[in-house]
Amino acid sequence: MYPCARFAPIMAASLSLLLSTGGIAQAQTVDTCPVAKDPAMTSRALGSFDVKLTPQTDADPAIGRLTIDKQFHGDLEGTSVGVMIASSSSVPGSAGYVALERVTGTLAGRSGSFVLQHSGTMNRGAAHLVITVVPDSGTDGLAGLSGTMNIIITGGKHSYEFDYEFAPPS
Repeated sequence: MYPCARFAPIMAASLSLLLSTGGIAQAQTVDTCPVAKDPAMTSRALGSFDVKLTPQTDADPAIGRLTIDKQFHGDLEGTSVGVMIASSSSVPGSAGYVALERVTGTLAGRSGSFVLQHSGTMNRGAAHLVITVVPDSGTDGLAGLSGTMNIIITGGKHSYEFDYEFAPPS
């Protein structure tokens, strides 16, 4: 895991969709910080992704729910589906979200699926995001996968840096 004091675009965009009648009125672009590579991580995948977030109308107005649909391009090729739960406070720029998404695709010539867990907060505009592979969630060729992902949004375009490794066979 890594601390990152500046990530916010995906969370701000998600929360603005969700909370357009309250908390956050408009998404703000905030620079992301690069992932500090953990010495245990052996590989880095880079690429872009397209994302569609759909607010769910049955959600509690104070704690909203969105579905996630992504298409990954680059070193990780595949799709993901997931669910995000988010909330903001009455203080502008303060919010939080959690999400789980199942990624299905190909990484380093291996095919299968794995689950990413997101945890993001904004404290009066100061953002923190951690995206981690859920332990032992890899299937088929992606069994034994671990790692962390960083999301970067520049000029409205989404990209990722994914530091990962595969556990040695036991």
